[in-house]
Amino acid sequence: MKRILLKLSGEALSNGTGELYDSAFVDRVARAVATAVGEGYEIAVVVGAGNIWRGRQGSDMDRTAADRMGMLATVINSIYLKDSIERAGVGCEVMTAVSMSPFAKPYSAEEAVSALQSGKAVVFGAGLGIPFLSTDTAGAVRASEIGADAMLMAKNVDYIYTDDPRKNPNAKRIEHIKASEVLSMNLKAIDATATAFCMSVGMPIRVFGLREPEDILKAIRGESLGTVISPE
Repeated sequence: MKRILLKLSGEALSNGTGELYDSAFVDRVARAVATAVGEGYEIAVVVGAGNIWRGRQGSDMDRTAADRMGMLATVINSIYLKDSIERAGVGCEVMTAVSMSPFAKPYSAEEAVSALQSGKAVVFGAGLGIPFLSTDTAGAVRASEIGADAMLMAKNVDYIYTDDPRKNPNAKRIEHIKASEVLSMNLKAIDATATAFCMSVGMPIRVFGLREPEDILKAIRGESLGTVISPE
């Protein structure tokens, strides 16, 4: 793999502390990204906003309004991550699906690829700029648009399981599975729309846990880690 889309959950930035950010943990994530760029990989990132706001939290709100709040929250996280990556010694651009000058550049696949080729990391904010679609799906679409070789998804579980391992002690972990099987088994570790999109465009996915930020480097380097979802 050369060009990679890394999907980070918003919760990863808080690292279970109950705060918006665990700054030491985020700095380790940023150093992992910077190290990968230094090794010649091209790294783009889509970050969620679960540490700040999820659209589904607005159960009494208009869904579009609630999801727009979530999009804005991803931009806050994107700016924070950009600052951490730059302090780790690598240039970084934030591009958003909706115009947010002067906070970020408007998204352009061509400009994103140019930045990646110049040795910068790129963080995509505001999802796809439309409601009802998750940041998992935004990651899948952006990965395809920039010609990524794979999408890596850092989750709060180390593998995809046949059931929720926190509720079912008999749940079995899966090391390799087809995207069609993820959909037919109704597995919940990754958004179904993102899975279906990756299957349609032939994009492989690796789902892994982020207990240690250095696991990002292991996943980028292709080490055996987590669950691989093959398009077919």
